[in-house]
Amino acid sequence: MQYPIAIEWGDESTATGIAIPDIPYAVTAGDTYEEAYEAAIEIAHIRLEEMVANGESIPLPGSIEQHRHNPEYEGYGWGLLDIDVTPYMGKTEKVNVTLPGNLIRRIDGYVIRHSVKSRSAFLADAAADKLRRLEAGRS
Repeated sequence: MQYPIAIEWGDESTATGIAIPDIPYAVTAGDTYEEAYEAAIEIAHIRLEEMVANGESIPLPGSIEQHRHNPEYEGYGWGLLDIDVTPYMGKTEKVNVTLPGNLIRRIDGYVIRHSVKSRSAFLADAAADKLRRLEAGRS
């Protein structure tokens, strides 16, 4: 899943900070953007592991548009952090799905072009995204 990240750019004397608004307490920094980005991946996994261990649900990512108007992130830059959350969503279960051949070829093409882990990962992300949008529409 792609989680929005809020980037507080550093300079020669301050580190670059990254916050992941949808993952509570996921904030980190690095001397360079690249170091901060790698640290953000690490803190995201640490926090997700902690959340699962505490019986909490894995948060679905919101959109940059939702977060950029939050005064807490005023003046921040924005990006996306790609995190594979499937290890935190419980034991995998095999299901048999029937789809039209053309749709399968389009999915497989997308998986290859965008370096998605697998067809299953794509379908799980698409389903989670659809559920997130439906749940957001109810609130």
